[in-house]
Amino acid sequence: MKSILIVSIILCSFQCTVAQDQSDLPKRDINKNELSLNPLNIVAFGALDIGYERVLNNNSTLGFDFFYLLTDRDDDDIFDGDDIFEKDIAFTTKFKYFFGERIARGFYVEGFGMLSSGSDEILIDVFDSQGNFIRVDEIEEDFTDFALGFGVGGKFVARNGFLIDIGFGIGRNLFNNDAPEIVIRPNLYLGYRF
Repeated sequence: MKSILIVSIILCSFQCTVAQDQSDLPKRDINKNELSLNPLNIVAFGALDIGYERVLNNNSTLGFDFFYLLTDRDDDDIFDGDDIFEKDIAFTTKFKYFFGERIARGFYVEGFGMLSSGSDEILIDVFDSQGNFIRVDEIEEDFTDFALGFGVGGKFVARNGFLIDIGFGIGRNLFNNDAPEIVIRPNLYLGYRF
C-alpha cells in the first residue's frame, strides 16, 4: 500500500512540474490544433479551401486540406484559372517539417499527397476515313488521380494564436493519363491555433 502511495505522489509531482513548465510558454506554443482558410482561392478562383493541422512536436505538423470549386468554369472569365486548377475537388494530406527552435512555426518544407478529381482539356487528332489528318480538336476529359509532391513556405503565429501560412507546392499526378501531369499548390492560409 505504501508503494502505491509513493508512486502516486511521484507521478502527481511530475505532472505538476510539467504543467508549471508549460504555463510559462505563450498560448500559441501550448496549443496543438489549427484551423485555416485560404482567401486567395476564394477571391481569385471561386474555390473553398479549408485546412486543419495538428502539431506533432516542436518541428512537425500533420494536416489535411479540402478544396472545392464553387463556381462554374467559363471561357468568358477575365482570369483563366483552368491553367492553375484543373481540379474541381481535392483532398490533400500534408506533413510539414519546421526549421529552428520555435514550436511549429517559421520556415518549413512540406511533403503532400493529393487525391483530386476534375476535368482537363486534351488535344486529339482528327482523321478522315482514308487516314488523312484533318485538324486538332480540344475536348474535356474527366479525371480522378493521386499526386505526390513537396513544397516550401513559412508559418507565422501571433501570441494570441492567429496565424498566416504562406507557401508554394508542386507535385505530379501518378495514375491517370487524362489528368494534368503537374499539380501546383499556391498557399495563403489565414487561421487560428487553439
